[in-house]
Amino acid sequence: MEDPMNPRKLVIIISQLAFLALLNRVGYMLAHGLSLRLPGNLVGMLILFALLSGRLVRLEWIQEGASILTRNLAFFFIPIAVGLIAFKELFWQYGLAILGTLIVSAAVGILLCGSVTQAFKETEANYH
Repeated sequence: MEDPMNPRKLVIIISQLAFLALLNRVGYMLAHGLSLRLPGNLVGMLILFALLSGRLVRLEWIQEGASILTRNLAFFFIPIAVGLIAFKELFWQYGLAILGTLIVSAAVGILLCGSVTQAFKETEANYH
């Protein structure tokens, strides 16, 4: 079993996290510099997706750093939750509309992802 405090492994994980942070920063700079109507973090994720799809970056190169981020994802929502407290009156006033929008958008997202996945699966089955 590998020692989790292995200095070599720590350097690798820190490098992977630095690379992911750099992509995030580049996404923000591109979104701002090109006046895109997309959030910078989404642009960064699209860049990462393009790099992974084009095989310019291999999954193994970022997997451990990314898994640390996803395992601790709940901590990233704490600032958002605290910030929402400042808008308490807004939620009392428009809470049902916000809830309805969230439910509908989640349902549309799930249905769209399922449809795209099924289409790709059928295309792959026809290809083989």
